[in-house]
Amino acid sequence: MLFSILQIAGDAGASLEAVPQQEVISYSLLEMAAKGGWLMLVLLALSIIAIYVFGKKWWMIRKASTVDRNFMRNINELIHDGKIKSATDLCQRYDTPIARLVEKGIERIGRPLQDIQTAVENTGNVEVARLEKGLPMLATIAGGAPMIGFLGTVMGMIQAFFNMANAGNNIDITLLSGGIYTAMVTTVGGLIVGILAYFGYNYLTSRISDLVFMMESTTIDFMDILNEEPVSGDKGTAGE
Repeated sequence: MLFSILQIAGDAGASLEAVPQQEVISYSLLEMAAKGGWLMLVLLALSIIAIYVFGKKWWMIRKASTVDRNFMRNINELIHDGKIKSATDLCQRYDTPIARLVEKGIERIGRPLQDIQTAVENTGNVEVARLEKGLPMLATIAGGAPMIGFLGTVMGMIQAFFNMANAGNNIDITLLSGGIYTAMVTTVGGLIVGILAYFGYNYLTSRISDLVFMMESTTIDFMDILNEEPVSGDKGTAGE
């Protein structure tokens, strides 16, 4: 009995050794991307544009959001001391959207408060539009990249079915591999580019919303300064 068991085990081991070992094939990311065809070049170009737009807008918003906490207090003191020119120079030294809208209000001192507020709000709208410039491109990439990936999927499946139709009864799995590679790789590539652009767009939009809130708060503070007491001093030479 023991001999029979050992003989069966030996025969099984011999059978396993007789089975040819399949070679494990692996691809690098670059090789897999190449399987996606020319549409991967389009997705690569879109990803480069998205990275450029995101980096540029992130740096611009970061710089615009840097505001000295003592800025409005210094403006308040200079205006009430009649040093209008010094207040304008202070705004120009900071060179931020908040400083520019305050500078526009200072330049309008002496006019009706409603005119000053309108000028400040218009300047704020211009600054916000400048910050948002380029974001539609990022939103377009977020929505367009997955669609390009799906286009590659359709093209790949068409190629696969075309190969099957031409093969007749001699259908081989290798005939379908090219189309399937194109279908799957372009889909993954489009989704990756679209998701990254989508998150980048929403992140920048939220940062701009925070900056708009800061600008509105600064506008209110500036108008409160002008409402406290009449401002005296010459706009060109006072305080010099």
